[in-house]
Amino acid sequence: MEILIMAGQMLLGLSILVGLHEFGHFATAKYFKIRVDKFYIFFDFLFPLPGVANFALFKKKVGETEYGLGWFPLGGYVAIHGMIDETQDADSLAAEPAPNEFRAKPAWQRLIVMLGGIIMNVITGIVIFSALTFKYGESYLPASEVRFGVVPNKLGEQIGFRTGDKIVKINGRPFTEFNDVYGADVVLGSHSYYTVDRNGQLLDIPVPSDFMDRLSDQDQAAFVVPLDPFVVDEVVAGGPASKAGLQTGDRITQVGKQKIQFFPELQQALKANASKPTPLVVERSGAPVTLTVNVDEDGKVGFRPKSLLNYATRNYSLAEAVPAGAKQAFGVVGTQVKAFGKIFRGEASARKSLGGPMAIAQQYGGKWDWIRFWTLTGMLSMVLAFMNLLPIPALDGGHVLFLLYEMVAGRKPSDKFLENAQKVGMVLILSLMVFVIFNDLFKSLF
Repeated sequence: MEILIMAGQMLLGLSILVGLHEFGHFATAKYFKIRVDKFYIFFDFLFPLPGVANFALFKKKVGETEYGLGWFPLGGYVAIHGMIDETQDADSLAAEPAPNEFRAKPAWQRLIVMLGGIIMNVITGIVIFSALTFKYGESYLPASEVRFGVVPNKLGEQIGFRTGDKIVKINGRPFTEFNDVYGADVVLGSHSYYTVDRNGQLLDIPVPSDFMDRLSDQDQAAFVVPLDPFVVDEVVAGGPASKAGLQTGDRITQVGKQKIQFFPELQQALKANASKPTPLVVERSGAPVTLTVNVDEDGKVGFRPKSLLNYATRNYSLAEAVPAGAKQAFGVVGTQVKAFGKIFRGEASARKSLGGPMAIAQQYGGKWDWIRFWTLTGMLSMVLAFMNLLPIPALDGGHVLFLLYEMVAGRKPSDKFLENAQKVGMVLILSLMVFVIFNDLFKSLF
């Protein structure tokens, strides 16, 4: 049942995002009086092979446009008349363009049409995050709740933090929210310092003048995190924890021979046992239960924790929620840019970082949670916008690149060049699809 719920949430989320993305192209094309032959959510062929397995689950022609639901659920498309894409090549466009064709329109209109899907996904992401912020507010951790102290990462240790330190002041002043620890006025300020209570003794920890550079270089923005007691919130279906029998509500008290009280301790213990079958002792309904879990190579077992610290909620008016939602939405894009940068620099593994449909379904989870559903759908909307803007032929970003060239150079590339570029882009996209799908299968099986 959990697998069906995961698959259902993923298909619903993708249907919404693909439909809105393609509607962005459709609406802008119609506005400029360009004929749209087809509007499909999902593909009615084996993408990217337009002549293979052509059938639709549903289709209906209204006016000049055929609307349909395809069978291949990894995308969608609008067939814009007179445009070289996965459904039309240069040979089919050999005749002089008619006034209602894409290629007959000025470059700036064609550019808007190609950006229409990306813009729609950005708007969708902002609307979703703004609506969530307005309805549910923003959760934050009061500084007074971090009663067990913090645990530093390597950078935090370098500047002087130790596990168990309780941060009581920032720049000599008390603070109310734990996130103030990461505030720009501290990280970017001069002569900044933290005051900590270490075993009853107050100590000042100065912030180095090059702290911002060290944060960027090491990608360690959370240089200290709260020591938080926790319980298991949700177990990822099919993951090592699920196979071992871990259940929602379990409290992990021991990993191997190491006693566990806080979540950072669990993370460290699991990393020390990466790629090993490891005994876990959990407290379940007041009684100890021993399980054996196969920790993966990243030191993870596949569950979401629930912190037992008491978080507070900050409420927003509608006028406040929109900029807050936009900030969250574009924060997703910033994370994507950083992640791709690390992959291209060889600092992160593409195999570990990239996920396909199975990974997305697992993120949605085996329980239908509307807050999580819309949060993840909003994130995926921004990711879809970012991915489509990449300057790869066959993606919107590739078309945008060629249109910008045309607008600057005063002449457009030949139709044959665009067709060949489209083929190259299709090969790249197909290769990436094969990689992420088989990567998903490898992760689930091993």
